[in-house]
Amino acid sequence: MRVLHVITRMIIGGAQENTLLNCLDLVQLYGDDVLLVTGPALGPEGDLISQGRTGDLPVRMIDSLRRNIHPLRDATAARQLRQVIRQYKPDVVHTHSAKGGMLGRWAGWAEKVPAVVHTVHGAPFHPYQPAASRRFFAACERWAAKRCHRLISVADAMTDLMVDACVAPREKFITIHSGMNVQPFYDADQHRTEMRRHYGFVDEDIVIGKIARLFHLKGHADLIESAKDVVAANARVKFLLVGDGILKDSLQRRVDELGLTKHFVFAGLVPPTDVPRQLSAMDGLAHTSYREGLARALPQALIAGRPVVSYDVDGAREVCISGETGFLVPPGDIEALTRALIDLAADPQQRQTMGNAGRSRFTDQFKHETMTRRIRDLYEELLAESGAHTGS
Repeated sequence: MRVLHVITRMIIGGAQENTLLNCLDLVQLYGDDVLLVTGPALGPEGDLISQGRTGDLPVRMIDSLRRNIHPLRDATAARQLRQVIRQYKPDVVHTHSAKGGMLGRWAGWAEKVPAVVHTVHGAPFHPYQPAASRRFFAACERWAAKRCHRLISVADAMTDLMVDACVAPREKFITIHSGMNVQPFYDADQHRTEMRRHYGFVDEDIVIGKIARLFHLKGHADLIESAKDVVAANARVKFLLVGDGILKDSLQRRVDELGLTKHFVFAGLVPPTDVPRQLSAMDGLAHTSYREGLARALPQALIAGRPVVSYDVDGAREVCISGETGFLVPPGDIEALTRALIDLAADPQQRQTMGNAGRSRFTDQFKHETMTRRIRDLYEELLAESGAHTGS
């Protein structure tokens, strides 16, 4: 089988890690021919390709494939995608991200590729946009959905959101959770002593972590505001923020203004392979993003045996089960967030029970091999429906 994946940029992020693992699995587990097409990884989030994470996977860079809308540049990217498809002759075009999904689906459909698939990692339209922007992006998704054979959602909530926006009928969607290499998370505790010492935490400290870009709608400011009362209730609580981004300076200033400097550690950007080590230093994870398909940090924390406190957005409730694996709170409700964090910090037995429940429930479900097997089964189903023969 020949599979061409298209994604806008290979920054350090959940959608990108998902895509890379899928590509590598197809090659290593099934012997497929795979080509990854992407644009430049612009921004402060880091670059998976420059880190050498792609190994021997063939990668084609299209410089005009960029995140921001630019009609002339986008038209160039679309033409170049069609050229790549003509040269490569894939059985499947599988697209990811908003821009890569729009242009890649159009190019694959125009070139009559037997199977065109798109993964919805997170909807490009959301309530925090201006109404006109939201309508525009929803219309773009409706247009693109007509130019693919099937849509993969990383969470049931993504399907609900897209169906409610009339992007496509429900039967066109299938939920396949975003896979990962679960073993390092399962074994995270072997790094706990080392990592807590590295960040200056002592045994009595209760460390609440957050793993996310320091960017808009990620909710760091909410967590910092909540921290005032959390620390007032329990002076042993510390916060470990893993990630980098354009809001770093403003967030650090706010921490300083609130007199919380000794309670916050900004770990900066770390490679995805180091995330289990970061989780090992934590006693719980806070996820305060306002939009996210299903943040990988949530199942990662649970597989590591760490309970989670999450805003009730998108797919979070599919892994953060209130009272069982953590606490789910309304987005933007800082008072509820504070109560949940204080409750979690106060009870070590509860933290252990919730973490163990998450570990036993989600470890197998989020294996990348499981994800890839289900995705490849979908490819074969679509190719059989089209009458294409791949020799697989």
